[in-house]
Amino acid sequence: MSLESHFPEPLLKASQVAKILNISRAFAYQLMQKGILPTVKILGARRVRPEDLNRFIQERISQLGQKGIK
Repeated sequence: MSLESHFPEPLLKASQVAKILNISRAFAYQLMQKGILPTVKILGARRVRPEDLNRFIQERISQLGQKGIK
């Protein structure tokens, strides 16, 4: 049995989310604080599960397709 099967992917910090989305860290924090991007709160720290970030991205892509933007 490998360790990967016992532990989920690491949670992402706002700076990591910002880098993946190519946005500022401040904007990533806004998305997280407003609940637009789901977070896990650990004491005072907010983190994003990779699967939640992937879902967020896929939802935005779907919205663009529905609006007919190419």
